[in-house]
Amino acid sequence: MELTQTTVNNWLAQIDPGAGYIHLPGDLDPQDLTDLLEGRYGAPRTLVLDGFTDPTVDESRGAALLIPFADRAVTIRAWAYGDQWVGAGTARDGEGAVRPVLAVARRKVPEPLAVAPDEGGDVDWTERLRRITGWAQTSRRPDVDWAEVESRLGTGLPSDYKRMVETFGNGAFDGYLDLNQEPWTDLRGDGLLIWAGTEHENLYCWRTDGADPDRWPVVVRSFDGEDVPFDCQTAEFVCRVLVDPHHPFTMACYFDTHWFMNYGESD
Repeated sequence: MELTQTTVNNWLAQIDPGAGYIHLPGDLDPQDLTDLLEGRYGAPRTLVLDGFTDPTVDESRGAALLIPFADRAVTIRAWAYGDQWVGAGTARDGEGAVRPVLAVARRKVPEPLAVAPDEGGDVDWTERLRRITGWAQTSRRPDVDWAEVESRLGTGLPSDYKRMVETFGNGAFDGYLDLNQEPWTDLRGDGLLIWAGTEHENLYCWRTDGADPDRWPVVVRSFDGEDVPFDCQTAEFVCRVLVDPHHPFTMACYFDTHWFMNYGESD
């Protein structure tokens, strides 16, 4: 059968978001569904493979998706999307036949943590970002050779940015704010390095003044070419963008629950 985003949207609308699933047409290739969902939600996590459940699966990794299947799941992959888990794969029906399935379950994510305007000091902003997004996966890029990257760029890089890349890897906050895996140098002539961007063509940069990268301020080069400075570091800036509805580049107006869409390989 021909699989489209509209078809999948219609299927998802049929599922009880509390914790439910539907069997899909038997002529559907489950891999086609996985590929389509991966293009929408990023890289999935494998919960069940060939009938064996990953022993590390818990509430923070999509276990709620497996409840309605009991021991009938064959292969299930999961995506975190806002306050929901979306799962797809195969499971045995009541007669024992293996059929494609699509599932949805509620995802418990901590309430977005408010950020006071004057908050700073000793706050661990990367850890705050993990909590805001409900990120429970292991570090995605713990072995980045930053010495090689910094040598090639000819400059050191902010430590909180490096920790963000190591922790989250390749992807986007709320599927919107793309985290560059190393800075782009396109605006170097303007004294800027680009560490992130959005589909609205805003570029998130540092102004590389001074010898200490951890003191570089964030600058947003907007789609119309205006530079908007912020007196904060990288991870703090992302936290504020996610949860502060009054931030000039807020995402809190669009998403009540925040997540990180990983573009990397499936677990």
